[in-house]
Amino acid sequence: MFDAGWLNIGSLVLGLVAWIIPVINLATGKKQTNKKWIALTIISFSACAIAICLQIFYDLYLVNIKDWSALSEMHGVAVASTVLVIVTILLNALTLFLYRDRGTL
Repeated sequence: MFDAGWLNIGSLVLGLVAWIIPVINLATGKKQTNKKWIALTIISFSACAIAICLQIFYDLYLVNIKDWSALSEMHGVAVASTVLVIVTILLNALTLFLYRDRGTL
């Protein structure tokens, strides 16, 4: 079949991408065009959404193989997903406010 561990690795990588992109947006400052900033923000939110989807697919895999003990650890996945979404929103909102003040929006 397939190695379900890749779902977790993909989720982790995409979660990091969702956080790194707004940090790069903040670091580059005025050097970016308006369209590039908007595209990177969309990519950031998309990476966050796909990361959460990969976790859902991993949980579906656990249900299909009937690994109920692994599913009992869903609290940690829920907390991690919540942190991912909140930090992604905060970083992109901070970028929005900083770009708005610079007159690029």
